Amino acid sequence: MVAKKAYPLRINEEILSAMQRWSDDELRSLNAQIEYVLRDALRKSGRTKPKPIEAIVDPKS
Repeated sequence: MVAKKAYPLRINEEILSAMQRWSDDELRSLNAQIEYVLRDALRKSGRTKPKPIEAIVDPKS
């Protein structure tokens, strides 16, 4: 599990309102939506490491 750190964020009121509407549409909290958008932008720009592919293990074997 990745540790989370609190960070105060100053944000334009219109952007915050738009993010709130988007998070409502996606059934996410505003915080989770902001984190999702940031993570997606980092991934698309190549600024994060790709997650390693985990093997699927059959519990019956």
